[in-house]
Formats: sequence, structure tokens, C-alpha cells
Amino acid sequence: MSSDAQKRRYQEIAELLARRIAEGGYKPGDKFPTERQISVELGISRSLVREAFIMLEIEGYLDVRKGSGSYVATGEKISLNVPKADFGPFELLQARQLLESSIAGFAASTITKSDIVQLRETLELERRAIEKGEEDYAADRQFHLLIAEATQNSVLVDQVEDLWDKRETSSMWARLHDRIFDLSYRAKWLDDHAEILEALRHRNADKARQAMWQHLENVRLTLLELSDVGDPDFDGYLYTPARAAP
Repeated sequence: MSSDAQKRRYQEIAELLARRIAEGGYKPGDKFPTERQISVELGISRSLVREAFIMLEIEGYLDVRKGSGSYVATGEKISLNVPKADFGPFELLQARQLLESSIAGFAASTITKSDIVQLRETLELERRAIEKGEEDYAADRQFHLLIAEATQNSVLVDQVEDLWDKRETSSMWARLHDRIFDLSYRAKWLDDHAEILEALRHRNADKARQAMWQHLENVRLTLLELSDVGDPDFDGYLYTPARAAP
């Protein structure tokens, strides 16, 4: 398979925009069109444009200024060579949403008392980390892995671990979080986890599936909104809304 065929969609958009910067008469310091404008012009989702902008930022084409927007960078550009193994943060979230909602629904039928106890303990670890203001996502990861382990299916556990590993080694994901200064959203995610746990405790597969789906949808929309540099009041729900899990 050719390297072009292996390009991710956000990489294709980033290369298109890089050519626009090079050929469109932009000078260092010039304001670049907003994500909203690019999204409308190209007829693509805001999250896909966000990933392309993050790639351009990493590669030195754009400088982003919170509350102001994106500007053509003054420094030296590097080739658009984000590793092919580096996944866009929103495509990772979409994959997790599809996989982990099904896993949660299945886990509701296989979960044991011991699993419930471990999930409660992990939820408490999350709560303590948030109260201390720690940027530690170990308990968050463990909560999701424990649900996969409750299915007693090692293939599903491996898939969840792999998606978390991709997140933790992704320069794209790290740069997305560099844009976020308000971490109060994590308390909402803790509430989401508690709702998932309650559905599992009652062995309600439909509610567990829906709670996990909604949790990861909340994550997507929150990150999309809080990482927006040009429009702090952006209505994230207007773009690429995910359908509820069946």
C-alpha cells in the first residue's frame, strides 16, 4: 500500500491547508481562517479540522492563541511528517465510543461482586486525584479496563488497552490537552463513571451501554469546546453529533 493510501483523513486536510499557507500569499503573523470557516468551506466536521490544525501547530505552520485564533507561524516549517501511528484524538474517541459502549453492555451480564468492589475502589481513587488537582489519569484508565476485564474476554481487554496506549503515546492528544487550562470538567466525567457503575451494579445492559456511550460523547464535546482557541463560546454540539447507542 502506498504512503498516500495510508494517510489519515486529518493528515490530508493538514497538507491541503499547508499548501494554502505556502501558495496563498500568507505572511508570518497573518491571521488564518478559523476552524469554523474551514469546516463550512470543505464540508467536513469541526473535529476533523481541529485535528488538522493541531497537526499544523505541531509541524510549525500555525501558532495558536487562546481566545484569538490561529496565525501563520514565524518559525521554520517542518515537513508534515506526523508518524502514521499517531492517531487523531477525536478518531480515537470515536473508536472507544463504539467499542466500550458494547463492552459495558456485555459486562452487565458477566460482572461479579468482586468486579463491582474494584470499580468502586477505582472510582474513589479518581475522586481523590480530582480533589487534589492531580492530572493523573491512571484511575480513569483503570476504571475502563476493569469494565473490559469484567467481560472475562481477554481480546476485548487487549483492545481497550491498545486504544488507551495509543492515546498516551499520541503527540496529537498531548497537544490537544496543552490547549486546555480548565480541568473542572473532570468532575463531570466522574459523575458519568458513577452512572456507568450503577447500571452495571443493577446488571442493566441497556443502561450500561447508553451510559458509556454518553460518557464518551461528553468527553468528545467537552474536549472539542475547551480546546477551541478562536471561539471560546463554540457550540460543540452543533458539529458531528454522535447518535445514541442502540
